[in-house]
Formats: sequence, C-alpha cells, structure tokens
Amino acid sequence: MATRVRLNITCLAKITATVVGVLFYCEFLHYYIVLAGCSWPVLNSKTGNPNITDNGTQLHAMVLADTHLLGKVNGHWFDKLRREWQMHRTFQTTVTLHQPNLYIFLGDLFDEGKWCQTEEFVEYVARFHRLFAVPDDSHVLIAVGNHDIGFHYSVSPYVVSRFQHAFDGGPVQLIQISGVTFVIINSMAMEGDDCFLCRPAINKIRVIAKQLKCASGDAEACKYWKSSVLHQYSQPIILQHYPLYRDSDSVCSEPDEAPPQLKHTRFRERWECISKDATEMLLEHLSPRLVLSGHTHHGCHVTHTTARDALVHEYTVPSFSWRNKRNPTFSMLTVSPSNYSIYKCHMPQEVTVLAIYGFTLLLLLAWLIRKKIKSQGILYVKVSNHLD
Repeated sequence: MATRVRLNITCLAKITATVVGVLFYCEFLHYYIVLAGCSWPVLNSKTGNPNITDNGTQLHAMVLADTHLLGKVNGHWFDKLRREWQMHRTFQTTVTLHQPNLYIFLGDLFDEGKWCQTEEFVEYVARFHRLFAVPDDSHVLIAVGNHDIGFHYSVSPYVVSRFQHAFDGGPVQLIQISGVTFVIINSMAMEGDDCFLCRPAINKIRVIAKQLKCASGDAEACKYWKSSVLHQYSQPIILQHYPLYRDSDSVCSEPDEAPPQLKHTRFRERWECISKDATEMLLEHLSPRLVLSGHTHHGCHVTHTTARDALVHEYTVPSFSWRNKRNPTFSMLTVSPSNYSIYKCHMPQEVTVLAIYGFTLLLLLAWLIRKKIKSQGILYVKVSNHLD
C-alpha cells in the first residue's frame, strides 16, 4: 500500500512538473526565444537626406497598432485574458530585449472606447498603462482610432475630449524628438466638412505647414509662424490610424498582408482609408517622408506620389492582437532627422503555442496509458505467481 502511494505521488509530481514547465515555456520563455530573433534595422547612408542636419542621434521606435483591449460587451473573459496576456508579454519582452526609446501606438487602443461609460473608460486607461508600461525616460506617441472615439458620424465632443485628456492629445499634434519631427493626425477629423473636429484639424495642419517652412529656412514664414517645438528642420513622419487613400490591399505584398478573400476588396473612402482629397492635402501641406498607419489589421507597404513627384512610403502596421491577426507583427523603426529604416518583427503565433500544448497533452496521455498497461502487467504476473 505504501509503495503504491509513493508511486502515485511520484507520478503526480512528474505530471505537475511537466505542466508547469510547458506553461513557463509557452507563456514566458517562448516570447524571448522568438523576439530575440528581431533586431533594430541599420540606417543606409545612401538613403539619407544630405540637405538636413543630422547630429548623429537615432531613435529606436516600437510601432504597433490596433491592440483593441476588450470591454464588458464584446468577447469572453478568457478571450480577454488570453489576448491581453499575449500582448503584454510581447510588449514587455520587447522592452527588455530591445529597449526602445520611443513607443508609437497607431490607434484603436480600446475595442469599446466609442461607447463605454466614464467609469469603464477610466479602467480602460489604467489597464492600458498597466499592460503597456514603459520606462520613465522613454517617449510615447498615440494616435486615436475609430474604436477609441467612434467613426466621424458618431463622434461626440465629450468622447473626443476624454480621450485627448487621458492621453494628452489633440486633433493634430506637432512633436519633435531628438530632431525627428512627427505629426499625429486624428483620422476621423479628415472628413472634409466643417464639424467641431474637422475645422480645427485642417487649420492646425495649415499652421504646421507654415511652421515647417520656417524651420526649413523660409524667412517670410518665420515672421508669423515660428514654432517653439521645432528646433531644426526634418521632413515630418505622419502617424495616423486610417491609411492614406488606396483602392484596396491588392497592391500589398507582405508576409502579414490581408488574406486572399479580403485583399482585393475595394476600400471605402472615410471608412477603410481617408479620402483621396484628404490624402492629397496632407501630402501637399506636410511633404512627409514616411507615413505610419493601422486600422486594416493587415500589413502593407505602398508608395504615394506628391504633386512635386516626390515618393512617400507608407507602412500599414497590422493588429498587435491574436484576436484580429493569426500572424501578428509590429515594426521596429530606426530614425534620425535625415534618414530612417524599418523592420517587421514577427511575434509568437498562437497556432505554435497551441500545438505545443496539444503535443504535450498527447505525450502525457501516452505516458499514462503506458504506465497503466505496465502496472496491470505487473499485477497480472504477481497474481499468476500467487496462484502457482
């Protein structure tokens, strides 16, 4: 009897150790192994702008989009727990391994921000900061998405105000960090009408355009539009939730692009992308060197041509959540005032983690069955010997 108890305890200990070990690997160590394969891209001196002063400083930015933190209405509690742990673990592992000094969120932080009550929004914000905590000496730039405040037709001043207050934002922001200029745009403010959100946004873009001219050396613009934010000129990088106008994702050729059944679906202006007029206005007024967007949940790299025949690269970053993307990625951006380089970092895939759990379960079952058969064989031998 005592021998059987010891055997049962030993068996239970082995099962427990196996389960704990697999959990530790899948929910912690696996993230380090996968993300350790990513690295910061190196700037190519041949692609830099020789006309812009570069003091040698570089920013390393982690760029992600569409985290869609679940609320009380959509999603099961386990779905919420699973997705948020995956995003938290990926984010914090990247912070530890690669130590970005800039974090860029391209909108749709929340899934239900557009309709949640004030108390839930406060909890939403606290949860966001808890899941995506960053070192005190780093910078965070956040663009607003349609799930944060609603599509243009449903946006209210109160919902816009509470998001801007929570994340210190505005319809359009001009920010310069280490000589690198960013313009953060509220995509829902690019509707083109004179609503409470759109008119101030368009006016701000016009002002920023003149401030950029002043920073580039235009003495006439400096008489009225000198900016205290811009310490030097660098072509801006646009950060926004919606992509610039494109007909569809058919032009995309990325490993994390839209699936075939969606890739050729035509985009609706002001829904899947901003309008063609708004796109031309942004390219003309701001002359950006790079545009970073989200919203579609799928990766894409396209180029746009300005009225001056300059090429502008746009990278649409896929959703950061397993809930929206089977093979999620985020971007690692190395950027200086005169140059940039971008790299796509592949996150752990849910199918891999599930496969490891499934394989472990099969091994445990096989081991238990073998152990059961073996014990029954021993018992049979003992009974036979006794009868003899």
